[in-house]
Amino acid sequence: MMIDQFLNYLRYERNRSLRTVQLYEKSLRDFETYFQGMDDCLSLQTVDADVIRGWMEHLMDEGKKATTVCLSLSAVRTFYRYALSRHIVEKDPAHGINGPKKSKPLPQFVREAEMDHLFELLDKADSNNYNKVRARTILFIFYETGIRLAELVGLNDEDVDFAAMQLKVTGKRDKQRIVPFGEELAQMLTDYMTLRDSEVNRQSPALFLNGKGVRITRGQVQNLVRKHLSEVTTLKKRSPHVLRHSFATAMLNNGAGLESVKKLLGHESLETTEIYTHTTFEQLKRIYNEAHPRA
Repeated sequence: MMIDQFLNYLRYERNRSLRTVQLYEKSLRDFETYFQGMDDCLSLQTVDADVIRGWMEHLMDEGKKATTVCLSLSAVRTFYRYALSRHIVEKDPAHGINGPKKSKPLPQFVREAEMDHLFELLDKADSNNYNKVRARTILFIFYETGIRLAELVGLNDEDVDFAAMQLKVTGKRDKQRIVPFGEELAQMLTDYMTLRDSEVNRQSPALFLNGKGVRITRGQVQNLVRKHLSEVTTLKKRSPHVLRHSFATAMLNNGAGLESVKKLLGHESLETTEIYTHTTFEQLKRIYNEAHPRA
């Protein structure tokens, strides 16, 4: 009964999605099943913090990932905050309980040699084929600037400043930043825009257009990136964000400062950028293990 009231509160008062309500219900039902299996005298009103901690250990023993356990704990926390505010319980047994630490996977990236090979393949493409020239330009702009998928899709012609050799990028929460680019990308953009204007009936101010002359979609960009990266890498993840990781890793491997990379990527916190230092260190360890005779 208490759980049903809480779920109605989430759905109709907090306007949470059906998916969220279903996830919360599953976690709460699992929790209830766990403590009733321990002692059928226990109820949602009488469990204490030790019972909740025991349930979390039980989930970990079952092989649940830290992320899953933290989501389940979040459901229980939210339930007890609700119950306490409605005077259904006298105290919140979930207060102060921390979930297991989530391990942060290292960003996947394409090696510099693999990216060089990819562009060698793309350079052989028909320079009069609009789709191939557009694909080459998109892949190169991702790798040379490190911009996000949404940032690339949102670019307009007016955001490209050839005189200053820079892009005006609109990032998360509409924050704008300036990203420089080099001569090779400048020539590639010039060639692409010239071909685009001769081949496509333009219906949009967007920099990258599909065949109908409107702004290219995120899905179209994701598909072309996945297709071309599969030609040079065996990574399971072959997305625009992998190219962003590849940009950051290449910059740090070639002597760029962490603060500079942070600004180029548009990160608010240096801690977000620091994960790439772990990536480059992992690469260094791999090279050491492969090269040193006593490693």
